Amino acid sequence: MTLDLPFIWAGLIAFSVLAYVIFDGFDLGIGILFPTVHSEGDRDTMMNSVAPVWDGNETWLVLGGGGLFAVFPLAYAIIMPALYVPLTVMLLALVFRGVAFEFRWRAKRDGQRNLWDTAFAGGSIVAAIAQGIALGALVQGIPVSGRAYAGGWWDWLTPFSILTGIALVVGYALLGSTWLIMKTTGGLQQRAYELAWWTGLGTLALIGIVSLWTPFLEAEYWRRWFAWPAVIYTLPVPLLVAACAAVLLKGLIDRWEVTPFLASMGLFALSYIGLGISFYPYIVPPSVTIWDAAAPDNSLRFLLIGASVLIPIILAYTAYAYWVFRGKVDPHSGYH
Repeated sequence: MTLDLPFIWAGLIAFSVLAYVIFDGFDLGIGILFPTVHSEGDRDTMMNSVAPVWDGNETWLVLGGGGLFAVFPLAYAIIMPALYVPLTVMLLALVFRGVAFEFRWRAKRDGQRNLWDTAFAGGSIVAAIAQGIALGALVQGIPVSGRAYAGGWWDWLTPFSILTGIALVVGYALLGSTWLIMKTTGGLQQRAYELAWWTGLGTLALIGIVSLWTPFLEAEYWRRWFAWPAVIYTLPVPLLVAACAAVLLKGLIDRWEVTPFLASMGLFALSYIGLGISFYPYIVPPSVTIWDAAAPDNSLRFLLIGASVLIPIILAYTAYAYWVFRGKVDPHSGYH
C-alpha cells in the first residue's frame, strides 16, 4: 500500500501548530493577564509558573514553521508574502517578550522592573493579536495567481482578521487564568477564578461569532457546515464545544482546579478541528490543496524518517518537563 505522504505531513504539521497554540497559549495568557495583577509577589509567582516550560513550548512553533517550509514549499511561498506583516510582528513580539522575561529578574530598581513588566505584557498581547490576525487572514482566503500570491500588501487586515486577533487574545487569557487556577493558591488563585469567568464568557461569545461568520466567507465553508449530508458529520463539533463550555463553567462554579484548564484546552482543540473541517484539503484556501503544495515524495519520505525520531523526543521531553515541575508553585521560592 502506498502511503499518502502529503496527507501524513499535513497531519503532523497540523498537530504541531495545535500543540503550539495550546502549550504556548497559556504562557502568552500569563503575559496578557499581567496588567490585571498589581502585586509584585503575585507577578513573580505567575512568571515562575511558566518559567520552566515557556521556551520549550515554542519548539512546536519552530517545528510547524520549519515543516511548512520543507514539506509544503509552495504553500510557504504563497503564505509568507501574504502574511509578512503579522508574522514578522509576531516573531519580534515573541523575541521581545523572551528578553523581557529574563531581564525582569535582573532589574533591581522599581522603574526597571515596571519597564520589563510592561514589555512582557505588551509582547504577549501583540504576539497573540498577530497570530490571530494571521489565522483570520488565512481562513478568509489568500488570492493566488498560478503559483504566486496575487493579493495586496494590506489584504490581511480585515474586520474578520481583527476579530480573530481579539478572539485569540481573550482565548489565551482564558488558558492563562485556568493555568493559574491549577498552579497557584491563595489570593492569586482567587483572582484567577475571577479572570477565568470573564475570559471564559468572552471566549465562548467570540467562538460563536467567528463560527457564525466563517461559513459566509466561502461557499465551500457553507456547504461543509450546513449542506446535507455534511451537517451530520459536522454537528458533533458544536455539541462538543457546548459540552466543554458546560464543564468549564461548572468547574469555575464548584472551584475545581484542574478541570477548567482541561476544558479550556478542549475548546481550543475543537475550534481548531472546526477550522480544519472548513478548509480541508486546502492548505492555502480556497485554491491550493496539500497535494498541490507538497514537495516530491522522495523528499517527504526522507523528512518523515527524521520526524519519526524528532517528534517522539520532543513529546518525551515535554512530558518529562511538565512532570518534573508538576504541582503548585511555591511563591516563596523563585525559579530564577
